[in-house]
Amino acid sequence: MGSKELNKFEKTMSERLRSFIDPKLYPKYDVKRGLRDIDGHGVLVGLTEIGQVNSYIFKNNKMVPVAGSLTYRGINIESIVDGFLKEDRFGFEETCYLLIFGNLPSIEELKDFKELLSKYRALPDDFVRDMILKMPSKNIMNSLARSILALYSIDDKADDTSQSNVLEQCLRLIACFPLIVVYGYHALSHYHNNNNLIIRSPLPDLGTAENILYMLRDDGKYTKLEAVILDLSLVIHAEHGGGNNSTFVTHVITSSGSDTYSVMAAALGSLKGPKHGGANIKVIEMFEDMKKELSDWTDEVAIEEYLSKILTKEAFDKSGLIYGIGHAVYSISDPRAVIFKKYVSRLAKAKGLEDEYNLYAKVEELAPKVIASVRKIYKGVSANVDFYSGFVYGMLGIPIEMYTPIFAVARIAGWSAHRLEEIINNGKIIRPAYKGVAEKGTYVPLSDR
Repeated sequence: MGSKELNKFEKTMSERLRSFIDPKLYPKYDVKRGLRDIDGHGVLVGLTEIGQVNSYIFKNNKMVPVAGSLTYRGINIESIVDGFLKEDRFGFEETCYLLIFGNLPSIEELKDFKELLSKYRALPDDFVRDMILKMPSKNIMNSLARSILALYSIDDKADDTSQSNVLEQCLRLIACFPLIVVYGYHALSHYHNNNNLIIRSPLPDLGTAENILYMLRDDGKYTKLEAVILDLSLVIHAEHGGGNNSTFVTHVITSSGSDTYSVMAAALGSLKGPKHGGANIKVIEMFEDMKKELSDWTDEVAIEEYLSKILTKEAFDKSGLIYGIGHAVYSISDPRAVIFKKYVSRLAKAKGLEDEYNLYAKVEELAPKVIASVRKIYKGVSANVDFYSGFVYGMLGIPIEMYTPIFAVARIAGWSAHRLEEIINNGKIIRPAYKGVAEKGTYVPLSDR
């Protein structure tokens, strides 16, 4: 085949695909698309003690929406956050311990756990140079996944799926994720954007949030409020039940008997998607467009008109989606967004960005009304955690390329807990059913086609 014929074939490849399935067939065969009922309620496929998401109660045999709640190992996320903040402590390491071991640590246990993570917070010799700096990626999620798979090659017990070995592997990954993410950004910034290359080792007496800011910033400096809010972000992103896409991937791949590094790389691939971990980037982009289009950020009528144009695919990216509003489970409220909002306003005031915060708050108030007036919805909609997280990261000076990777730094804690739970309970391989709906055909000899 000559180059001209090859080019022609390449251009028509997508036209040769035969993968369209008539949407009418899904209700015909009672298929739960996305493993969800039409009312948004997830199909029950497993049990977990790690995280629980609640958004409704049963009253008179009917589902009644209530304010959303999230528990880690049975403890409400709000009480966890209130607990460590009232004691003026960072909470991410304590949250990791709770998710993985199933109980809150004692003072001595938490001290030992932090020291262990600090010990593990190091990469193999020459790893940064050979795996991160020599092959800088424009997408840090891909760089992170590649680095995780590379760690498999230097682990003498990489395929050992015993509980003790998987636990150690997971703790090492929890400790190393922040380093790989920050170094991946510095490599991108230097080799693709011509900025100075800064590689700073973590400090042993700092926790995850403080070390991220210390390693990321040119001068290594940060305020207490900045570190507290980044730590809070890690805590509320650490876990969200077994039904979210990346955690379900963790269960699926673990159930096949695969190794820890392959499982985490697969979870990263899931989280990278804009429908999952990448949603906060779309929120930021939407607000940047909104601020350009609105001459008065306090004009409620103009804001509603803009939001309506988004829904009718006349504004922003023409997707018809108001990003950051609505959730697959929550209807009245996302508890993570409720917690976050309390501190977002404090940070906005400290940064002199109160006008931007007020615009976010106004959109949060108006968007559900606009959506309800334009579309038929089966449950209420409210701001989700992605609505504010990108705004927070921007105020913290975290580059947009790191938004989803920071999510991964938090969620590796939940993934680790779920991987261990799947191993401990020795479940069957997860294999859902798909019904074949292709029309029957006959084989035609090549010479007759």
